[in-house]
This record gives sequence, structure tokens and C-alpha cells, in this order.
Amino acid sequence: MSHSDRDYSEKRDFIRMTVDAKVDLRVGDVVVPAVCKDLSSTGMQLEARTQLQVGDQVGVHLPSNHPTLSDLNVQAEVIRVEHSEQDGMQIVGLHTLSMD
Repeated sequence: MSHSDRDYSEKRDFIRMTVDAKVDLRVGDVVVPAVCKDLSSTGMQLEARTQLQVGDQVGVHLPSNHPTLSDLNVQAEVIRVEHSEQDGMQIVGLHTLSMD
């Protein structure tokens, strides 16, 4: 099964939760503010002012607003990039590689 075929089937297999949460997107040594638009067990969609390309690997830090829950730190691979209507913004689809 190709990656694009798997992406299509996963849309039905995994629940996506809309979050609209502020996150820090790490691209190499650079930290870029971003908004996590939705989140699932296998990935997330972010909006950020970036120049990412499919295949890039990034880190995402989602701080917890609850004292008993830890922050979420994710290592991910870019699998989709779309240009937003806002100048310089991208909508980025990420596949989770690891999280802690």
C-alpha cells in the first residue's frame, strides 16, 4: 500500500480532534510559533509561517494547561504542505514519528 493510499484510509481509521492550540514548531535550531489545528493518534495539522517541504523532520511542543498533565513533545515528518490564504503561512500535515 502506498503512503497516499494509507493516508486516505487513515482518515477513516483515526479520530481527529480539533484543538486550535498554540504550539512551538522546531525546525532544526529555529523555533517558530504555530497553531495546531487538529490532532490524532498518528499525526497533526499545523498552521505556521514556514517554508517546510514534504520529508522534512520537525519537533512540536504542545504545552499543557492542566497541572496534572505533562506537555506533549512530538517528533514528526512533514507529509503534506499547502499554502494558507494568509501571506507566508503554510498548512502542514505531520506524521508522528515519536512522542513523549
